[in-house]
Amino acid sequence: MRFKTVLKVLGVLLVIFSSTLIPPVLISLFARDGALDAFVYAFIVTLGAGLALWLPLRGVNRELRFRDGFLIVVLLWSVLAVFGAIPLFLVSSEHISITDAFFESMSGLTTTGATIMLGIDELPVSIRYYRQQLQWLGGMGIIVLAVAVLPMLGVGGMQLFRAETPGPIKDAKLTPRITETAKALWYIYLGLTVICALAYWAVGMSVFDAIGHSFSTVAIGGFSTHDLSLGFFDSHAVNTIAMIFMLISGINFALHFVALRSRKPGIYLKDNEVSVYLIILGVAAMLTIATLLLNASFVSKWDSVMHGLFQVISVATTTGFTTSGFAGWPVHLPIMIILLSAVGGCAGSTAGGMKVIRAVLLFKQGKREISRLVHPSALIPIKLNGKPVPDSVVDAVWGFFALYVLCYLFFSLLLMATGADPVTAFSAVTACLNNLGPGLGEVAENYASISTAAKWILSLCMLLGRLELFTLLVLLSPAFWRS
Repeated sequence: MRFKTVLKVLGVLLVIFSSTLIPPVLISLFARDGALDAFVYAFIVTLGAGLALWLPLRGVNRELRFRDGFLIVVLLWSVLAVFGAIPLFLVSSEHISITDAFFESMSGLTTTGATIMLGIDELPVSIRYYRQQLQWLGGMGIIVLAVAVLPMLGVGGMQLFRAETPGPIKDAKLTPRITETAKALWYIYLGLTVICALAYWAVGMSVFDAIGHSFSTVAIGGFSTHDLSLGFFDSHAVNTIAMIFMLISGINFALHFVALRSRKPGIYLKDNEVSVYLIILGVAAMLTIATLLLNASFVSKWDSVMHGLFQVISVATTTGFTTSGFAGWPVHLPIMIILLSAVGGCAGSTAGGMKVIRAVLLFKQGKREISRLVHPSALIPIKLNGKPVPDSVVDAVWGFFALYVLCYLFFSLLLMATGADPVTAFSAVTACLNNLGPGLGEVAENYASISTAAKWILSLCMLLGRLELFTLLVLLSPAFWRS
């Protein structure tokens, strides 16, 4: 393990992260909202810590190895959550504990959207902006941004990119150079954010709300600048724009790149994962809308259609925006909707969950095993988009699924041991492990009332979900440190 190189990279990334505190500093200065000192202090501490790590090691130019990338990714997300919590703790020190500040920061950076904040509308405007920015930075992953910067500092970035990029297939590059790949992803991410903000503004949002919600929409985060989330605006136009961009952001960003470069939008429908993604959303939406209509859950039939469609897309893509509290919806809907987040969006998107491609491969593997019962000697390849999938990828998917189920059960039981009721424990772990946000029971609206121990457990769930289990759990293997 090249610890000096790891610490040098961590220092550089902390310096980069400190620069993201400048916008809220300027907003606080302009708005005079009383949060300026908190952000200035956080900036100084973060920048100082980054320089303290980087300056003594700036002459170290050894190339990162693959396992170094895993360590950096885990350290970075953990450390950023700590430094990201500083402004939240200082501004609301009378109302928020260190645990709550860390929970909120981790939730933002992992794009989970679970919040302990009460009275968001009354918070300083710079804090309301800062929460949204945390999600935007976490959406594509600050690691991918750093991949474009690190080569200029004499540190390669491919190891970081492979450790951070979500999904079971990570080695395909969009461009010949990893730096260009990272830039391509960020240009698409930034472009979608700008278009989303303009669309929100065009249908009546203020500039502040439009920018803030574009951050959390494209990041599939779910934080809002209002307590009522998008329900605050009571606008079908706003909800429609949110649904469009949640759908887009739930699709593999590499596919967006290929579609733009080739100028062939039909490429989306030729992709197996996208097709299944749309089918899952379509079927779930029809079931939800039909149930709402049969139970007359809303006065207007049109409201049933819009709320049902919106909530399915929001939860299935693991965004977590709400227009109507689905926890109180009739019969099976709350459980069905929250379980949709377990599948999540497409690999290579900003969505959480297991990813649709893993669900597809699990289904195809199950189908193959049934066929083998009838034809034991047959060679039946698993194919995606007409191409055989290596057995090593299928094995990795099964391994991921097994770990996912074990983590799910373990953390649910652990949360119940802290005093949470089964519905709250089940839904909170589901929401945090899948980076969704809203749950059921005690966490249907926010996480303020759960115990301190439960918040730390769920913070770990958020990190596990964001890094897709393997990246974090591999550090617990003795073989990782011996190799």
